[in-house]
Amino acid sequence: MLSFCRIAVLLSPLLGIAQASSIPTAHKVKEDVSVPRGWVKYGEPPANHRVALKIALPQPNFSELERHLYEVSDPDHARYGHHLSKEEVEELVAPHPESLDTVNKWLSSLGFTDEDMVRSPAKDWITITIPLSKAEAMLDTKYYVWKHVESGDYLVRTTSYSLPSNLHEHIELVQPTTMFGRFKPEKSTIFKATPFSNTLTTNLKSGSIVNAASGVTVDASCNQIITLTCLQQIYNAVGFTPSAKSNSIGITGYLEQFANMQDLQLFFADQQPNAVNSTFKVISVAGGLNNQSLADAGDEADLDVQFAFGISHPVSPTFFTTAGRAPFIPDLDEPAGDDENEPYTTWLDFILSMPNPPLAISTSYGDDEQTVPFSFAQRTCAQFAQLGARGVSLMFSSGDGGVGDGDEDPATQTCITNNGLNQTKFIPGFPASCPFVTAVGGTSHFPETAVSTFFSGGGFSNFFARPSYQDKDVSAYLSKLPKGLYAGLFNPNGRGIPDVAAQSDLFKVFIGGQAFLIGGTSASSPAFTGFVALLNDVRLNAGLPPLGFLNPFLYSKGFAGLNDITIGNNGGCGTPGFNASTGWDPGKFTGLGTPNFGELRKLVLSP
Repeated sequence: MLSFCRIAVLLSPLLGIAQASSIPTAHKVKEDVSVPRGWVKYGEPPANHRVALKIALPQPNFSELERHLYEVSDPDHARYGHHLSKEEVEELVAPHPESLDTVNKWLSSLGFTDEDMVRSPAKDWITITIPLSKAEAMLDTKYYVWKHVESGDYLVRTTSYSLPSNLHEHIELVQPTTMFGRFKPEKSTIFKATPFSNTLTTNLKSGSIVNAASGVTVDASCNQIITLTCLQQIYNAVGFTPSAKSNSIGITGYLEQFANMQDLQLFFADQQPNAVNSTFKVISVAGGLNNQSLADAGDEADLDVQFAFGISHPVSPTFFTTAGRAPFIPDLDEPAGDDENEPYTTWLDFILSMPNPPLAISTSYGDDEQTVPFSFAQRTCAQFAQLGARGVSLMFSSGDGGVGDGDEDPATQTCITNNGLNQTKFIPGFPASCPFVTAVGGTSHFPETAVSTFFSGGGFSNFFARPSYQDKDVSAYLSKLPKGLYAGLFNPNGRGIPDVAAQSDLFKVFIGGQAFLIGGTSASSPAFTGFVALLNDVRLNAGLPPLGFLNPFLYSKGFAGLNDITIGNNGGCGTPGFNASTGWDPGKFTGLGTPNFGELRKLVLSP
């Protein structure tokens, strides 16, 4: 830590620079994007439409935070498990005083006071809620209403915005501006079956299946219906009950997906009788609702909480219901409410301010990476790193579109880029492509194979370079590909997706008082997260810290506790996609494989 006097000496020459740079200068374009494929200009929004404008200030010490993150997450490092405190992380991501001073003076010159601004704990984000006409003047831009032709969604966005040139080095990005992502649940609704019937129950296979390779025995019915018992058998966790009082698990909910407590009781009565009458904590983020009408029960939310909380019971469970980016209705003269930012940042702002966030968190939502501005993806990914440094494990579904975007008929996917060049490329998903989260792909049946084509997503990021923890495994996979295969269709130097996998089809879920079979990587992520919570329990009961950011462990010692999936391929974009193989692979998007809890519980305790 630098002394106050030393800080004053260092900053004294910068104060003059800050004063000089506060003089208003001409606007210069900060960011511009091509109109994303599938969006058309619909009209002009009302001038009094309100927007929650978020301004990100640079984090000059982020590389130092990243160093800390990798050291405390590497099982071979002396600092493994020595996670940072909330205050230590905030100190590392705080903007430079010059940036704070320059941006404050700009906002003050526009008539804003401190009461108008909401600052993040680290002061690296400033939020102001203003009429759209004011935002247009500030950013020297014009907003329009845009319509997504296929879905009918509407957004108020611009394709370019400007800032005074003296602010460019002090402001990293401003949103919502160029962000056209649709932010959708990572599931394919075609895999949601008709309501579960008694006929299916009477036709369930009897007996058991033994995996010759692992020796694991599973009820034969698990190839027709996935229940908690099936997952415990498949992943070698039968008989384990967590007991650490300081353990916790979280599920994120967005887009008015409500986790219904009556449905949870039906699920517990059916699959986890010991948990009947237990419930979960609901935390509202930015006014997120908690509608408990059975008619409004969310299939995504019910799936997530039932399996994540069912596997990990009685670990302390939390469901985050986050408001944001409700569909804009262009035919109303008056706006229904403020136009919030992408819910990722709304939720991240909230959870980074929590003194003790849940230790393992699953999110089953995502965007096509190419619909997310690069600056936004980078900054959001950096926020995920802050949570990892504090000891939080973050799991994200890898997506459901094969190597494509999943928006079209898989047989005719064209996988066209949004960069205005209309190139054909594989389409990775975000946030799964962020190297600071654990991306979860899908498998099915037992013995496990990669889930059916177009039902699990991944590949290689176009935004993020391959992290060092992947170098050995991803390089080995690429070396086995035929020379020139898919040249130009993917970025061989990009972060590989996913990292791991879990069962993702035929999950028996209660929705609106009825049982359904449902699937998607939206099922595999909460299931995997449930087992991460069990592993945290093992460590906490041994007096050790939680696992935190998982990937450095998974790609080193943890690999020995994963079931390798070697069968399948992931088609899309007019190609067969990548093949599954021994070791890590994006083929069928199984990554390193699925969890063997019995082995992993020993590995997380090994020195």
